[in-house]
Amino acid sequence: MAWIRRRNCMILFLFSALVLYDVFVPPILVSSSSSSLGHESKVNDRRFQIADDMFWKDGEQFQIIGGDVHYFRVLPQYWEDRLLRAKALGLNTVQTYVPWNLHEPRPRKWVFDGIADIESFLKMSQELGFLVMLRVGPFICAEWDLGGFPSWLLVNEPSLRLRSSDPSFLQLVGRWWDILLPMIVPYLYENGGPVIMVQIENEFGSYGDDQSYLRSLISMARKNLGHEAILYTTDGGTLSTLEKGSIRGEEVFSAVDFSTGEDAWSIFKMQKMFNAPGKSPPLTTEFYTGWLTHWGEKLATTDADFVAQELDKILSGNGSVVLYVAHGGTNFGFFSGANTGQNASDYQSDITSYDYDAPIKEYGDTDNSKFKALRNVIEKYSKAPLAQFPCNNNRTGYGHVKMSKVVSIFEALNSLCDPMEVTQSDKPISMELLGQIFGVLLYKSEYSMKVRESTLSIPKVHDRAQVFISCALNEKFASPKYVGVIERWSNQKLTIPKLQCSFNISLFILVENMGRVNYGPYIYDNKGILSDVILDGVVLHQWKMFPIDFGNVSKLSPPNAIMQVVDSRNDTLSAYRSNSGIPRFFEGRFTIDPTEKVNDTFISLHGWNKGIVFINNFSLGRFWTLVGPQCTLYVPAPILKHGENIVVIFELHAPNPQFAVTFVEQPDFSCGSEL
Repeated sequence: MAWIRRRNCMILFLFSALVLYDVFVPPILVSSSSSSLGHESKVNDRRFQIADDMFWKDGEQFQIIGGDVHYFRVLPQYWEDRLLRAKALGLNTVQTYVPWNLHEPRPRKWVFDGIADIESFLKMSQELGFLVMLRVGPFICAEWDLGGFPSWLLVNEPSLRLRSSDPSFLQLVGRWWDILLPMIVPYLYENGGPVIMVQIENEFGSYGDDQSYLRSLISMARKNLGHEAILYTTDGGTLSTLEKGSIRGEEVFSAVDFSTGEDAWSIFKMQKMFNAPGKSPPLTTEFYTGWLTHWGEKLATTDADFVAQELDKILSGNGSVVLYVAHGGTNFGFFSGANTGQNASDYQSDITSYDYDAPIKEYGDTDNSKFKALRNVIEKYSKAPLAQFPCNNNRTGYGHVKMSKVVSIFEALNSLCDPMEVTQSDKPISMELLGQIFGVLLYKSEYSMKVRESTLSIPKVHDRAQVFISCALNEKFASPKYVGVIERWSNQKLTIPKLQCSFNISLFILVENMGRVNYGPYIYDNKGILSDVILDGVVLHQWKMFPIDFGNVSKLSPPNAIMQVVDSRNDTLSAYRSNSGIPRFFEGRFTIDPTEKVNDTFISLHGWNKGIVFINNFSLGRFWTLVGPQCTLYVPAPILKHGENIVVIFELHAPNPQFAVTFVEQPDFSCGSEL
């Protein structure tokens, strides 16, 4: 049977990897009988050094062949699987970022468990024979919300100058690093751990020019890590970016990155100008195996043979490489970032998948042309035989699941928002000031009844606002009328229809945070309504703000059973279409037989529009099937269970006409753009 073959293949793969690890990876605290560094190594002298324009590990020349694997984009249950696949690719080093906002989501609230358990990831990396390059920021970019900065930095008073020598900003960085870096000390290579290098900042030369800032980071890092640890920076391979982002000399090693296909060796020659003599081994810390994708774009892909040929050019000259990325993973929840073009309104939000067209796919598969092509190149330069080629993981299509309407966001407002959290203000307030880190925020105001249509404008909304109106006496907000959408990138005015009411009219604006900008000059990316709201030239006042909490969506219930029965009839589809902008929650359930193995799957959202998917109260992330290209969301097996599994979809517009989703075996990025 196929599953038996896969099981046996995986057993062989794991056994092969472990045997190779035992044979070829030296134990901790090894000694070396000779050293090309010109001195005798001491017994138990465990050192990683830079000399003679080369890397040296325990006195022997070492070529870094690494790849990025981000622990925060992979469920902990799959860390070992993905690392073993990286081992089979031929990598000897893993590089990972450390996102500050994951570990300190609110001031002094530290999180280091579950997917944030960085120590367990470092231990597992070492157990599997990897060295580690650690990118501690504080800014990481990484197509991650706000480049890894916690959103609460945006509301500090007075305003912080991020990525600068602003003392208030540096004080907060110091507080964070005083928690993080002491945890890293036992994992430094000289202390018996896997961490050979620690990166400060990330591509700073593409953002600013503040040497005082970089030197402050060095000082903070040295205070916690000591003077043996190798610190490094990474900047684009141009004179301008290296000049602004590097610290000349030997205190910090300057590495480079550049587009795949550029003349690597001319850039490595330039790199030498920013390192001390003999201290510039050629290293690109981001050798791009693929690229990112925004909503509304075609899925980014790169040719496998081309990438392999460019990798060969570097490795054949004894250059060192870190693949960006070896395995991308998934932007679960709300952590995907965004980019901008010429101005802050030219906003481009990243999709949920971070597959990146990497050799190890989002779901772990390696049976693809890019993995094979890169592995063939790396094998030529590996000092040890590579692990057995890994089998793909099992996946199961669990079929169709019928979805039923549970409740609209207005009907569930008391369940989704603690009344004590509702804020009143003369003018709209940003999400960050209200402590709303992610998701959506509902704004409510009132205006007097108009004799004709009105025009609504919001000069600055981040990122997408859905507008509704109802008669003000309807305190339950149960059935507001959907008016339309105002989007950050187009920011068109909206026509508000005349509504016959006895008293005032309630105006509701639901604003979605689609991901904070993670790169470039516009990273000060507050969310929500950031300006006045203007109706027929008059500024509206007296606002209420309702922070929406998605923490327990699996326990939402319909307002009454009678309405639920009515809404489940087929003839209600026309009602959904006529008022398709009302955000609603839909629920479905499917069962996995206890005798069957729980496998990965994908939830297909064809026919749905835009929203968020939760399974067993775990947020898979955003979907926007209407614009694509991502039609499916990856569902890792560890979030599923034997017995009943609960699917909840928060749909911002209209559901699939069949009120159903399908669980399939393959990802799908074929949805066309309707932007």
